Amino acid sequence: MADNTDTANAADATITHEDLGEDLRRIIIAGRLDTPGTDAISGPLQDLAAGPMRGVIVDLTNVQFAASIGIGKLIATAKQVKGRGGHMVLLVTGNSGMARTLEMGAIDRIIPVFQYMHEAHVGALRGF
Repeated sequence: MADNTDTANAADATITHEDLGEDLRRIIIAGRLDTPGTDAISGPLQDLAAGPMRGVIVDLTNVQFAASIGIGKLIATAKQVKGRGGHMVLLVTGNSGMARTLEMGAIDRIIPVFQYMHEAHVGALRGF
């Protein structure tokens, strides 16, 4: 498992990634996905999701807040991954504010959301 430390930093958000084998990439976002935070991670998120990996897990367990601009970027990225024949899923803590935001906005109907890494791993590789 390679740990890559390409990081975009802003006062509000950071993004890193690790490749979990040849077919799966985990993208870790932390902080706030408000306008400045989303702007900070937008380019790196697009680049990391465009990679050759078939499965993409976007780990949001350390995201405290996501505004509509942040949610929109996640949806656009999921469409980008699907367009190249891949699968993107989200990883969130079960009773977190982020999980409630995704559920209330019905985002979990657009992008599969998982609470546990092993479930996200299977979902990203097998599709949904």
